[in-house]
Amino acid sequence: MREAKLIRYSCLTAALLTLLYWTIVQAQYPVMEAIANKVVRKYQQASCEQLANKKNEPKKPEEQKFIEALRNDPQMRTAFINKVAGPVVNKMFDCGLIP
Repeated sequence: MREAKLIRYSCLTAALLTLLYWTIVQAQYPVMEAIANKVVRKYQQASCEQLANKKNEPKKPEEQKFIEALRNDPQMRTAFINKVAGPVVNKMFDCGLIP
């Protein structure tokens, strides 16, 4: 009985710490959060043909600036990748853009 309470307490603590971490990350990088949401929407709404065509287009100056910011800030890069990785990779897989 005591072990079960300890396990429940540990799980609750871990969940609260995770929630706190993501709340801080979102507050810390509001611009990154907006860009990540835009990227996810773009991939979800685009057809496979559109994604394949966009792959070879040159990046806009704003995109290049943001990519440079991600290169210079590992924490922001991690938060961005965690936000977009699932939806983007799933769409690329569905479109046959990755094996």
